[in-house]
Amino acid sequence: MIVVIGATGTTGTALLHSLRTLDAPVRALTRTPHRPLPAAAGGAHLRPVQVEYADATDPDSLRTAFQGADQLFLAMANSPDQVELETRVIDVAARTGIGHIVKISAPAAEPHSPVAVSRGHHTVEEHLRASGLAHTVLRPYAFMQNLLRLAPTVAQGLVVGAMRDAPCNYVDCRDIGDVAAAALTRADVMGGSYTLTGPEAVAHPDLAARLTALTGRPIRYVDLTPDDLRDNLVRQARMPAWLAAHVAEIQQLAVARPETPTSTVADILGRPPRTLDAFLDEHRDHFRP
Repeated sequence: MIVVIGATGTTGTALLHSLRTLDAPVRALTRTPHRPLPAAAGGAHLRPVQVEYADATDPDSLRTAFQGADQLFLAMANSPDQVELETRVIDVAARTGIGHIVKISAPAAEPHSPVAVSRGHHTVEEHLRASGLAHTVLRPYAFMQNLLRLAPTVAQGLVVGAMRDAPCNYVDCRDIGDVAAAALTRADVMGGSYTLTGPEAVAHPDLAARLTALTGRPIRYVDLTPDDLRDNLVRQARMPAWLAAHVAEIQQLAVARPETPTSTVADILGRPPRTLDAFLDEHRDHFRP
């Protein structure tokens, strides 16, 4: 049995679909079990998904939810409490018979990373290694799905950032889900650490040009200082201050360390990763006012 923490997130939803397609037994954990999981519905020919309550702040609920399972997918939303919550999940898993964990981490998960969230992921990875559990670490770059959040500024003819012309790796969460499913079901993938990207790195001015072609309206890139970007995200996007700081940090990391794509998704899945152009075209109506 495979337990999925983060089943309501974009990557978790993609993983549930991938595992059901593979006919793997799945238990999806949620803090709101009365709400249906889209990935658990439909597809009468597919194996049903068990849906159970669990909360990472409640170890007893985790112990109950992990009973009878041997693998765990761990993906939690970035937050100031992420290290505490994920290390607790790992500790409970180690005591309840889980034998293998697939963790979603981040690029630059290093002890002295300039990105605070990445430093947190490093701490969790170290805790996972110390647990003695078999584990696989996935380090995806920027989710293509997060680009959908740009729609309000795109409607104003703008893409705003603090990356100058630095290239940025993007990856489709559905490809992450497929790789995670492989790590949970294929012995040749289990146990590795994998950096996941799409097929190309795209700079923000190029992204604005692609959105211009997609929408038929002029979209321009406005480059801000990191401080101005943080203020803009807090004021305009109503982001929490810590999350706005995180966005600015990862954009500055891309400037300091130019990003290049990897072949990992293709190597594991035997097919090319989804492209940014295909993703934008699929969601073209989302960017139209």
